[in-house]
Amino acid sequence: MPPKSTELTYRQAIEELETILRALETDAVDVDDLTSRVQRSAELIRLCKLKLRSAEQAIDQVFENLEDEEDADDFA
Repeated sequence: MPPKSTELTYRQAIEELETILRALETDAVDVDDLTSRVQRSAELIRLCKLKLRSAEQAIDQVFENLEDEEDADDFA
C-alpha cells in the first residue's frame, strides 16, 4: 500500500503519478482497478498543487523580506 498523500514528497507524488500513467497507457490496469487509480491520481495532483502553492508562497515571502531589507537599508 502506498504511503498516505500527506507523507509523500512532491517527487514521490510525481513518480507515483507517472507509474499510474504508464500503467494506463499500456492497458495494464484492469477496468475494476481503473476507478481507484483515477481517484489516487486526483489525490496526488491535489497534493502536488498544494506543495507548489506552498513553495510559491515561501519564495514570495523571501523576496518580500529582501525588498523590506533593501528599503530599510535605503533609510539607514
